[in-house]
Amino acid sequence: MAAEINKPLRYILQAINYSVFMALIWYFATAPSIRIIEDDEAMLTMAFAHAGELREPCRRLSQEELNKLAPNMRKLDDCPRERSPVLIEMLLDGEPVYKKQLDAPGLYNDGGVDVYFSQTIKAGEHRIILKMDDSVRGSGFEYFTEQTVDVVPAQILLVGFNTRSGFVVR
Repeated sequence: MAAEINKPLRYILQAINYSVFMALIWYFATAPSIRIIEDDEAMLTMAFAHAGELREPCRRLSQEELNKLAPNMRKLDDCPRERSPVLIEMLLDGEPVYKKQLDAPGLYNDGGVDVYFSQTIKAGEHRIILKMDDSVRGSGFEYFTEQTVDVVPAQILLVGFNTRSGFVVR
């Protein structure tokens, strides 16, 4: 009998608790304003994954070398797994913004590298120079892009990479 008397009180207290909880969620979802960038700024973000070239080229095995191998292990080409480190440079208006050499991850240094960099920049016109070297067999940068971009406030300028077309700035 006492449990039935406390039942309405329990429902009222539950309603109060839920209301307080919902009010806290509503407040923290709407009231605190967070500013990540200022009104006259934009974001410059570089994000992509890329695997460097193989450190050594594949070589064709001679008949003697093939005969030494077990029949199920015979293949014409011997290709090492290790990849070259990837060197990336980004210049914004002639000033270096990002320069890093990323070694290939993995047990045999055979994985691709993941590149992520983000920085706020002033809105307006900028000159971006992007360079990447992904092979120890050659000299200089294999990929090079120079581009003038007009950045508006609160824009996210994204730099990606495609092996066929090179750097992509959007």
